[in-house]
Amino acid sequence: MKKPPIINWSEKVAEFVEENQGFINICYEALDRHLSTTMRDRPAIRYVDNSWPDKSEAIRDISFIELATETNRFAHALKRLGVAKGEVLFSLCPRVPEFYTVAFGALRAGVVFSPLFSVFGSGPILSRMRKGKGKVLFTLASYYRKKILPIRSSLVDLKYLILLDDDGSLNQIDDAIDFHQLMHDSDPSYIIEKTSPTDPALLHFTSGTTGEPKGAIHVHEAVLYHKFSGLIALDLRPDDLFWCTADPGWVTGTSYGILSPICNGVTLLVDGAEFSAERWYQILTKLNVTNWYTAPTALRMLMRAGSDLARNYNFKNVRYGASVGEPLNPEVIHWVKENLGIEMHDNWWQTETGGILISNYANFPVRPGAMGVPMTGIEIGLVKKVENNNLIFVDRPGEQGEIAVKKGWPSMFVNYLGDPEKYQRCFIDDWYLSGDLAKFDEDGYYWFVGRKDDVIKTSGHLVGPFEIESLLMEHEAVLESAAIGIPDPIAGELIKAFVVVKSDYKKTEELKSKILAYARVRLGVAIAPREIEFVDNLPKTKSGKIMRRLLKARQLGLPEGDLSTLEQPL
Repeated sequence: MKKPPIINWSEKVAEFVEENQGFINICYEALDRHLSTTMRDRPAIRYVDNSWPDKSEAIRDISFIELATETNRFAHALKRLGVAKGEVLFSLCPRVPEFYTVAFGALRAGVVFSPLFSVFGSGPILSRMRKGKGKVLFTLASYYRKKILPIRSSLVDLKYLILLDDDGSLNQIDDAIDFHQLMHDSDPSYIIEKTSPTDPALLHFTSGTTGEPKGAIHVHEAVLYHKFSGLIALDLRPDDLFWCTADPGWVTGTSYGILSPICNGVTLLVDGAEFSAERWYQILTKLNVTNWYTAPTALRMLMRAGSDLARNYNFKNVRYGASVGEPLNPEVIHWVKENLGIEMHDNWWQTETGGILISNYANFPVRPGAMGVPMTGIEIGLVKKVENNNLIFVDRPGEQGEIAVKKGWPSMFVNYLGDPEKYQRCFIDDWYLSGDLAKFDEDGYYWFVGRKDDVIKTSGHLVGPFEIESLLMEHEAVLESAAIGIPDPIAGELIKAFVVVKSDYKKTEELKSKILAYARVRLGVAIAPREIEFVDNLPKTKSGKIMRRLLKARQLGLPEGDLSTLEQPL
């Protein structure tokens, strides 16, 4: 298996700092660096509000120089308020232009930026803001009344409440700051906090199977990898219009929905409306999107809308499509290729890695179902077992192991907030252990097997749920599926599958029997599901990951753990 070229990231960072007057600041790299070039007047953001396509004024371009000026104002405002370098600003806001001003403005001022899902309720907000000791909150007045007011007395570190809008209650909130007035009164002159490579920049929360969410800290040098990986893994080019559909409250929505395209001088398309298959197709075709980064869940929602709708549009301008969040089933890749003419490229990374580490490159043939190959400069190994604290790696194709990554890439998280012991447990020697299982083939492509705690052991076989789910989706009636193991005194575990059927099929016992028979023929009796349960939807995180451990917990009556990122109640 050919390994990617080695990059000494420490040397790269040191060289960059030396050339850059001794500092690295994400906002400087994203905006200021472009202002002495012809890109200064080009759109950094193309914002499409929810009145499009009915109203032509619904599209607003924000140039690099305009965004830079606004972020200068916001950085000055934070300084004037007394918000210090390293303190945390939380944003609870939908996709609106001011969100990007706040994100970059905080980074410009050396303030740590932590985005929250705009659909979070009071509980998840409280746990994150309390853990992050959030000093500033940027949000909407309506969100404040519904989500923040019930927990306001518990947010003991919150000192500055900045409200974007006024629903009539602004004057009734004693400590509220009007965002627009704050910006109007602020200095637009240039300001930059000369942050070091290891100064904290981003705080992303990721859910565990139990307990409170973990806060992964990323630093300013991460921007070098955000920029690099966007070019290599997402094929970003200067004249592109890039659309990342991820919510900015998720790490993808920050690393690639804010930072990477703008750092590369690429125009970022931002859609302010909720999902609609027809709207998405109109955006892709009428607005001439060239690069599209989305999630398997979104693609399956397009599948649910049907082939007839998709075939009403011509997607010839979309040069590159990619997906992340949950492994991309081969059936989804085939459907998108057949109906949209777009070849989707899967990739792999985590909140903790901060950037794409395994990818199907644009110039490599896509192998449906494979995550791709390791990124240039990233050393990947599959850990077969650990003996006396020494890692024993998989050394032949087809054998399963836990994905491990050699330390040192710039976007790697540097700690779990308030829990350094948990952080240390993620590493053995110089290797980060991801908790994801995979295998590689003869050509070096990596294939996802499942989360370490999702893998099913049945009759002596270790079975990854993704393999079963992908096979079930090949059945003509199956839209989505999830597989878990349930205890069995003889086999150890038996496989149960939860299935969402397509709208034109009825959930009958006869169909259930046909799907079970199909699986036995394709998978073999030993690892085929023994039971199928039809469901209307699968529990997913808001980033699109199927929560198999929740299905298992409810099946067995076990504790359900952290549900703060659950997409919708079941």
